[in-house]
Amino acid sequence: MTRGNCARLSPFLAMSILEKAQELEGRGRHIIHLEIGQPDFETPPCIREAALRALRDGKTSYTHSLGILPLREGIAEYYLREYGVTVSPEQVLVTNGTSAAMLLLFSLLCGQGDEVITADPAYACYENFIRYTGAENIRVPAGEAENFQPGAEKVKSLVGARTRAILVNSPSNPAGTLLGREELRGLASLGPMLVSDEIYHGLVYEGRAVSALEISPDCCVLDGFSKRYAMTGWRVGWLIAPPKLMPALQTMQQNFFICANSISQWAALAALREADAEVEAMAAAYAERRLVLLEGLRSLGFSIGSRPAGAFYVLADARHMLQDRKGGPADSLALALDILEKAGVGLAPGIDFGPGAEGHLRFCYASSRENIEEAVRRLALYMERTV
Repeated sequence: MTRGNCARLSPFLAMSILEKAQELEGRGRHIIHLEIGQPDFETPPCIREAALRALRDGKTSYTHSLGILPLREGIAEYYLREYGVTVSPEQVLVTNGTSAAMLLLFSLLCGQGDEVITADPAYACYENFIRYTGAENIRVPAGEAENFQPGAEKVKSLVGARTRAILVNSPSNPAGTLLGREELRGLASLGPMLVSDEIYHGLVYEGRAVSALEISPDCCVLDGFSKRYAMTGWRVGWLIAPPKLMPALQTMQQNFFICANSISQWAALAALREADAEVEAMAAAYAERRLVLLEGLRSLGFSIGSRPAGAFYVLADARHMLQDRKGGPADSLALALDILEKAGVGLAPGIDFGPGAEGHLRFCYASSRENIEEAVRRLALYMERTV
């Protein structure tokens, strides 16, 4: 039995597709995984070696609840180097991934009946973090015409007395698009707390990702090591918040999580200090794969209105596959399941990211070029048989 706000949570459909794909693999099927945002690279050796050193040196105890000081100092140095922004280590909370950071932050900012504004479409789990606090997710339509990013004028029309935050993501999941400096400035000027999820910074192929901290010191920024450092399983991220929020965030961290994983923190410090070359190499590979996937999808008739500039996703309009089918799947989830079963390709259904992405499929190109080319070939055969 689910009680309270837990009853308001919805499944993460990309994970549901992954779990179904794993069932098929257990029966001997070969599945190409383009459904989940999981880098296919191994964690760089310098990071793994740092973890082994920490283990050998016995650094396995609880740490400071905010995180080890060298790591917080390293994160502050990163913001000064990359963005020209001064951040105090006392404003940095190291967490068990950015998911834990979001849970703490929205639990602090929101209560029953409050509101948080996000884009539609947006990362599937945002709504559930918001709903868990008792707040409501107010979606602002942000389709291809808006580059899948929320515009300040539309957001302004939705800001009310119970609006506690505006949550943005650049580069975005699911579309890989960027918010420009002036767009961020407009959103920051609206009054509610601007919360910027910057987990895909460092994976940008066109233009430049702007940190919200370049616009205002009074915003909150989420980031971490999972994506650009290929450290998804290490579960280490961070939250930067205004000083006035830090005492409450630290108290919550002490009570709910105590601290982030100690070994992962020392590994993350090595990532900041030593892994730049590996990050550049991974980003170059993603950039090449992006072009291969875009060309392949367009050859199959998919419309891609907003070219992804970062992250490792393409949000492709698949409505031609629904409209032209006779007795076939009627929505993006049914289509993704049908493609998985019949073509052996795992894809995330657009509806996972909000009503604005229904009729779309999200493709993740954090997979080898060979896998991407084979996925396109399988999709071509699937469409020949079914469309």
